[in-house]
Amino acid sequence: MTTTPQQVPPPHGLRFAFGTLTVLPVRVGRWDREAARAGMLCAPLAGLVVGGAAAAAGLVLLLLGSGPVLAAVATVAVPAVLTRGLHLDGLADTADGLGSGRPAEDALRIMKQSDIGPFGVITLVLVLLAQVAALTRAYDGSWARGALAAVVSATVARLALTLAARTGVPAARPTGLGAAVAGVVPVPGAVGTALAVLLAATAAGALLGPSVCVLAALSVLAALAAAELLLRRCRRRFQGVTGDVFGALAETAATAALVVLSLR
Repeated sequence: MTTTPQQVPPPHGLRFAFGTLTVLPVRVGRWDREAARAGMLCAPLAGLVVGGAAAAAGLVLLLLGSGPVLAAVATVAVPAVLTRGLHLDGLADTADGLGSGRPAEDALRIMKQSDIGPFGVITLVLVLLAQVAALTRAYDGSWARGALAAVVSATVARLALTLAARTGVPAARPTGLGAAVAGVVPVPGAVGTALAVLLAATAAGALLGPSVCVLAALSVLAALAAAELLLRRCRRRFQGVTGDVFGALAETAATAALVVLSLR
């Protein structure tokens, strides 16, 4: 009997999300598309855990008197460690593919190469600088605002993956993580998850005051808008999505959210 999406036990979705999006020792028991669907819907929960760990690292350094800059560096470093740098690597590879100006097949081949080209290096440097600068500004405002920025940015980064895995978005390759999750999430489920994250971020921001409440909501919207623009560009350029594109979407969304939450 065929298993319907509703019949996939919640633990399988959580295991898929944490097992594929983090380095946490979680065994993925199922790799079918129904488990992938549940896993991508749970992706923001993986982001919440990653963001919480990043915020904790930053707050520990603040308590030790390191100052906001080192706290920001630690906050940026934790998600990279907890993902083995895969999202950053995907960002660099996607930048090289987009910047190559080659046809889709050649661009995808460039993205699979182990080395990083000039477009990838420049993109990595600029994105990491932007993230550290934004978090420094947030921590300079207050430790609570910095922690909020860390958690919201990591969560919305994974939410961008949920939306990118929605029905109608094709895979650029027949194999790989992109092919495993492309098109598995129904649009209503993706929208519902996005609304839940938006409401949660807005509520968390409200604890720090009306202005931060507005910025928290805007950060989610800005992050998803930036990720959607990149997704559309990649769909046109590569004829679909890959695992590298998913990594690029996550870093793009995280950076956009951090920039908005750094504003005063």
